Amino acid sequence: MSNHTLAIVLFLLFVGFTLFLTIRASRQTKDAADFYAGGRSFSAAQNGMAIGGDYMSAASFLGIAGIIALSGYDGFLYSIGFLVAWLVALLLVAELMRNSGKYTMADVLAFRMRPLPVRTAAGVSTIVVSIFYLLAQMVGAGALVALLFGLTSEAAKALTIVGVGILMIVYVVVGGMKGTTWVQIVKAVLLMGGATLITLLVLGKYGFNVSNLLGDAAEQSGKGQAFLEPGLKYGTEAQGLAGKLDLISLGLALVLGTAGLPHILIRFYTVPTARDARKSVLWGIGIIGVFYLLTLILGFGAAALVGSKTIAESNAAGNTAAPLLAEKIGDLLFGGVGGTILLAFIAAVAFATILAVVAGLTLASSSSVAHDLYAHVIKKGTATEKDEVRVAKISAFVIGAVAIVLGIFAQRLNVAFLVALAFAVAASGNLPAILYSLFWKRFNTAGAVAAIYGGLGSAVFLVIFSPVVSGKGVAPDGKSLSLLPADIDISWFPLENPGLVSIPLGFLFGYLGTILSKEHRAAKYAEMEVRSLTGLGAEKATPH
Repeated sequence: MSNHTLAIVLFLLFVGFTLFLTIRASRQTKDAADFYAGGRSFSAAQNGMAIGGDYMSAASFLGIAGIIALSGYDGFLYSIGFLVAWLVALLLVAELMRNSGKYTMADVLAFRMRPLPVRTAAGVSTIVVSIFYLLAQMVGAGALVALLFGLTSEAAKALTIVGVGILMIVYVVVGGMKGTTWVQIVKAVLLMGGATLITLLVLGKYGFNVSNLLGDAAEQSGKGQAFLEPGLKYGTEAQGLAGKLDLISLGLALVLGTAGLPHILIRFYTVPTARDARKSVLWGIGIIGVFYLLTLILGFGAAALVGSKTIAESNAAGNTAAPLLAEKIGDLLFGGVGGTILLAFIAAVAFATILAVVAGLTLASSSSVAHDLYAHVIKKGTATEKDEVRVAKISAFVIGAVAIVLGIFAQRLNVAFLVALAFAVAASGNLPAILYSLFWKRFNTAGAVAAIYGGLGSAVFLVIFSPVVSGKGVAPDGKSLSLLPADIDISWFPLENPGLVSIPLGFLFGYLGTILSKEHRAAKYAEMEVRSLTGLGAEKATPH
């Protein structure tokens, strides 16, 4: 059986199993609480695994392994940033969000503010961040299929992205939060198993001598000792000051972005108590921490055994490093059949990863459209739960379609890099509003709206005029390394990640909006403080 056929069989088995779970979950989805929050019925361990499944996206598995394989030490900065970010989420956000809200991020913000402008802003922000993140997963799907089937046709890659989009819509529309959570749990088990297996095989090949592995990686990379030292990708002499600032910007976005990601924030509502929310984050940190240690071996293993040049020829952004490593280590240890089986298995796991994450993202954004924009802005609190769920399902179709179209145009960008942009947007708009709302007594409606729109707008604006969109030059195959064609250059902002500028701007806009407004609801803050610390009344009524 060829690796193409085997990969299809394994992938179809996973899809079939997860569709079975989704349909089964749909029979238990009776009201809005079930659709949005899984009936708050998941244990801390289950939710922790789902958090891991939600967070260990195509960026983690494909993107980080690829950046490490191409850029060595500098690529591992992504792993460190993604992991440290969970300490911010654990200490500042998880428990308080669980106690203060009901279904979405906007529930927390709207409790002590005027609900219509705040919910509108939060809904817009949720959709924008989710689409940035969805974009990365779609790009990962296209890269995988191109590798598996040897496709060079852009039309074939586009069809793959369309297929992934349709599947994610089915998961959300049919299963809601319960179905999506079980898909993420299964995916987390598969991904941890697959990454652990490849890591052990690579280490076994080197007699569990990491020093020999790193030495081979440096030699095969063509960059020598520089491959194992800082400065190969970020902060290089050629980049000058802009490169150093870009590195700081990336670090800020990664560390602060997680606590503002809508699809992560809604996971805190799926457990019965605040204690479970806290414990589920600890479970998530444990799973994610181990996984990011594995990405170090996967990335350097790919550089050592496959070679940076071969990886770059397969995919200029390095997104195929992990599957290529699986095929190579299988060939070396078990012959051609072993390579075929391992490639097919890792490809199927990566597909599972993409499907689970896009389902979570689509659910977060469609929930925000239905619960925040439709129920509270358009219907002003008069919509029934049945109407909300119906609108959420319609929204899933629309958001899925947007992600599919954008994914087709962004296939040449590294998925870890794309996710870092999503983190920057989330940290710029959502995080200032959340932290101010939870901890600043003077904070008010004008401040919340200014923080969200100001941070979000500045992040997106700076990305548009950065090298991400234009002016980055061409790859060896003559294709543009930016989103726009190579002959278009509108990039005047030198940083690829806007976080260094847009995150402080988000906090500044929130502060200015607050002090320039006379609105001050001290009693509502006192009530929210009690609710956030105790959970009193959090589940009984939607905050207005």
